[in-house]
Amino acid sequence: MSERTVILASTSGLHARPAAVFVQKAKGFQSQISLSKNDKTVNGKSILSIISLGALQGDEVTIKASGADEENALSDLTTLLEQDLG
Repeated sequence: MSERTVILASTSGLHARPAAVFVQKAKGFQSQISLSKNDKTVNGKSILSIISLGALQGDEVTIKASGADEENALSDLTTLLEQDLG
């Protein structure tokens, strides 16, 4: 399992559209993906779970990946969260 911590750049945080973009990208990987904010960890392939984090622009989130393509998943998903998905 690998993980990276990212500061959200998206002006609307991880709500509706940005969460959908993240989930769509995460589902393209075989690895299990999770996203954490503070003490809450959710399934990175579930849009409702991601929205429930209530992550806003400037919040620190941790992406965890476990599986055959975990390094590629972390790299791509980190880059995605560092962009404005709004």
